[in-house]
Amino acid sequence: MRFTSLIVELVRARPRLIFWVAVLFQAALWFILPVLLYASPPGDLATVLAFGREYQLGTDLGPPLAFWLADIVFRLACGHMFGVYLLSQICFAVTLWAVFTLGRAIVGGQQAVLAALLTATITAFSFPAVEFGPAVLACPLWALVLLHAWRVIGQRQHAAWFALSIEIGLLFLTTPVAIVLVLLLAAFALATAQGRRTLRSLNPLFEALVIGMLALPYLVWLLRSGTRLPLPVWGDPLMMLEGFGTLLAHLALGLAGIAILVVANWKGFDRKAKAEDAPVIFRPPVEPLARQFVCTFALAPALVLSLVSAWLGRDHVLGGEGVVLLMVGPAVVVAAGDLIHLRRQEVLRTIWLLAILAPVLLVLGTTFIQPWIGNAEVRTLLPASTMGRFFGDNYRLRTNAPLQAVAGDPQLAALVGIGAPTRPRVFFDAAPERTPWLTADKFAETGGLVVWRATDTVGAPPPELAARFPGLVPEVPRVFTPLVSGRQDALRIGWGVVRPKGMAQGGK
Repeated sequence: MRFTSLIVELVRARPRLIFWVAVLFQAALWFILPVLLYASPPGDLATVLAFGREYQLGTDLGPPLAFWLADIVFRLACGHMFGVYLLSQICFAVTLWAVFTLGRAIVGGQQAVLAALLTATITAFSFPAVEFGPAVLACPLWALVLLHAWRVIGQRQHAAWFALSIEIGLLFLTTPVAIVLVLLLAAFALATAQGRRTLRSLNPLFEALVIGMLALPYLVWLLRSGTRLPLPVWGDPLMMLEGFGTLLAHLALGLAGIAILVVANWKGFDRKAKAEDAPVIFRPPVEPLARQFVCTFALAPALVLSLVSAWLGRDHVLGGEGVVLLMVGPAVVVAAGDLIHLRRQEVLRTIWLLAILAPVLLVLGTTFIQPWIGNAEVRTLLPASTMGRFFGDNYRLRTNAPLQAVAGDPQLAALVGIGAPTRPRVFFDAAPERTPWLTADKFAETGGLVVWRATDTVGAPPPELAARFPGLVPEVPRVFTPLVSGRQDALRIGWGVVRPKGMAQGGK
């Protein structure tokens, strides 16, 4: 006797409802978790905000759009990180919406839901990054580019040209790998008869004009700044191939959730079961061009960008895993055939939930268990707001002026930069070319705060810091307790004030 669960029936009858329930549940989960558990932003998010504060046309971290958006939502949230966390989840939801919408156009609504749910199990999406940055913003933009590219090439919708041009222009303002992705898209169009017919109109010329207008400020900055493109590492070819294989293996590991679901649904595990016993998710036949489109962009970005990354000697895939693995879920659904039998429904549901909830358990373990059993510092437990308020208040007490700049240890300086009420500028004194909005002379003129990790109660600055800031007088180190201290030592920060020149001359 056939048993069909309520979820399967809803997939058949209300695919859009199932999609939004799954996506909004996951987005809400990853919005609430960092808001409740993170006392300090994860990864390099504090640096992203420090760079975004300056509204530069470009930096050594790449094009500016992600940094600008991060600063805008941080200000709109009145200096609270929940605005940036919400922005990350909006990017996640828009990405999966574009995958679902593209899937509906190719395989129909029922199987499009399966494609979106499979995509959600990929590591880059089951652990949706709350560390907003170029890699996070590039995911929805690339997904929208593929959606409107299919509408232009596959469905001949001329109205989609304008949206496509805007999205490609914004992609150029987000990630340096945009040129590679657009070249892959152009290569697909040139390699197919329908794509070549599409390119014969005047629309590509107008699209190139719009893209050029959007990307022009960053291109001008590249020319004026003299920034050099990364050069390939002309080393041992075997080492490059080894790096290429390592990157591909890492990407394959991120697809473990999809692989387990496919294996669990394999009919070979239960040969006695009849095919008609399993509920079926139906789709109309897929056009050959659609199949080529999905398979091309499921494989080509991963292969090409992994090869380029290995060629440049990188230990990670340029553009981020979310971009290169975006179309794997739809590709699995397209390859599964017109009829997809859902065998062992309870097992499949359990595996999907585990793939979604495993990263949550990892975050909880890192927050509440690792401080008691490990020695590594948990960066998200550092009290950024407390640190910022303390140093901002003490700088004002000593100088009668608001804190305008902070230097020293890059990580601590970035945390003080977002935690202090005055939102001071961050100066990387060890690499001043990375923060061109401040120089050593400007820092000495306007004054600021220098922070470092102290190892004793004296808190003497490291020799390199003392050399870069002559006359720096250290204050009594300040000890900060992490949100969950466990068995780890408290954070001891050494600090010193660089008084503004006028104040120093006045003897205050």
